[in-house]
Amino acid sequence: MARQGCVEVYDAFVSYNVHDEDWVYKELVPELEERQGWKLCLHHRDFEPGKAIMENIIDTIYSSRKTLCVISRHYLQSEWCSREIQMASFRLLDEQKDVLILMFLEELSSHELSPFYRVRKLLRSRTYLSWSGARSHRGLFWERVRRALQCGAEISADNPLPDDV
Repeated sequence: MARQGCVEVYDAFVSYNVHDEDWVYKELVPELEERQGWKLCLHHRDFEPGKAIMENIIDTIYSSRKTLCVISRHYLQSEWCSREIQMASFRLLDEQKDVLILMFLEELSSHELSPFYRVRKLLRSRTYLSWSGARSHRGLFWERVRRALQCGAEISADNPLPDDV
């Protein structure tokens, strides 16, 4: 499944559930595209019409420098979102590059996350961003997102990835 050598057209593919689309278009897009100048790939806007959904997902993940997963209860229940985070995880392991950013829209208990093995595994090995945890510090939150999008370093030996993400 390796697609190394793909041209990176986007700074980030945004993986989100349709129920969170309002937040994506009212908060995330204005901040990241308009104010910070990043080029985002959004499935409703940028997927190629007529192409199989799974092929669109794979192509956009590999043609983006990062995948930004906007995680919510709805996200965790979605089969398509599950496939997107799975493909982004495969790329993370395949290329050994820091290509995945996890952003939580709401607080989720470990009980709520327990059925989602892949997400729990990623949380143990990755730093993540919390929108709900940044209530009074929105500027700092967006600065952390900017830094996460900027860094593209290879994963170092002192910060290895788990073998079974």
